[in-house]
Amino acid sequence: MISQKKVDDLVQISLITDAYCLGSHWVYDEKQLKENDLDWNDLNSPLAIWHKGKQKGDFTHYGDHTLWLYEFLKNKHTFDEKEYAKYWQEQMSTYTGYIDGSSRNTLENIENNVFPCGSDSSDLSIIGRIAPLLKVSNSKEEFLQNVEKFVKVTHNSKKAIIASRFFAMLLQEVLDGNDIKSSLLKVQNLFDETVQGFVKQGLESKNKDSFISIREFGPACDISEGFSGVIHLLSKYDNLKDMLIENAKAGGDTSARAMICSIIFMANNSINNLPQNWFLINKKEIIAELNN
Repeated sequence: MISQKKVDDLVQISLITDAYCLGSHWVYDEKQLKENDLDWNDLNSPLAIWHKGKQKGDFTHYGDHTLWLYEFLKNKHTFDEKEYAKYWQEQMSTYTGYIDGSSRNTLENIENNVFPCGSDSSDLSIIGRIAPLLKVSNSKEEFLQNVEKFVKVTHNSKKAIIASRFFAMLLQEVLDGNDIKSSLLKVQNLFDETVQGFVKQGLESKNKDSFISIREFGPACDISEGFSGVIHLLSKYDNLKDMLIENAKAGGDTSARAMICSIIFMANNSINNLPQNWFLINKKEIIAELNN
């Protein structure tokens, strides 16, 4: 469907973005967001207690899970969600990072032989992890099918399935060489009034301050809060660095918003536009592998 090099770039940018967002991820207090020692031009150690043990250059659990999907798909030509669920469960059995509600509930479902095993979570974060699926998708329709199967493994809710399909279709449009704005307008027409409302809100906020807009939409994890924030960022910025910095300054679920934004923005842009110090993540072997 697209070149292997482009897929690797999209996986890489999603991981780099997640590492960049670690510093202010899940920080909600506005005073703390405005008064801290974070260097917005660099990677940072996390402020939030939820990431205890994480260091500058590490991923949040979103990046960790994205890397698992990438590793699982190595040397594969198709995506088997049942096999992936087993692999994911094995990774979780020794995982020392944050275990969120969707993961806890999914593990319970696996233990109880429930399939699809995903929780009923409608967290936005699952969508930013889909880039590795391009490796094993030979058509647009297969990619959409793989995205839905993947999402259901841990986030088996109607909201998550619909939102992930929207952003997967948007990604495809931009990968075809179309600009983001026209792609947004085209794809939204294929969805219901709820999705169109999220898009409308995001587009109408284009000229507003990002901190204010994201806080008004809601900076937390649910799709109902983060969807319009993603649209705001994609419609407002034509520079990925500026987009990611302003998103990070708004706090909350910074990485969920940014990982979606970065893969869509980078679909027809060069990964080399980001500062080189942002590439200095702690899993250097992954960056080296994705660059080969």
